[in-house]
Amino acid sequence: MVLDSKRMGRKDASAARIPVEQYRKQIGKQDYKKSRPVLRATRLKAEAKKTALGIKEVVLVLAAILVFLLAFYTFFYLNLSNEVDLDLDPNEN
Repeated sequence: MVLDSKRMGRKDASAARIPVEQYRKQIGKQDYKKSRPVLRATRLKAEAKKTALGIKEVVLVLAAILVFLLAFYTFFYLNLSNEVDLDLDPNEN
């Protein structure tokens, strides 16, 4: 009798799983129904989206270049302004 109750439990569990499996099979069949060019285009689009640079990366690179140029400009501006001040010493006249 114990075996019969286990079998009944298994039947109920498998019966509940059947619609889900049928649904999954149906989805799989629909995917196979697509033509090769459509599948290839979808795959290429996903790969392009995956490897493309985002707006954040572009903004970060531009910001880094801007900071570098600003630091470079500031360094030379301060060095050249000090040399100009030494050349124009008002006590020489």
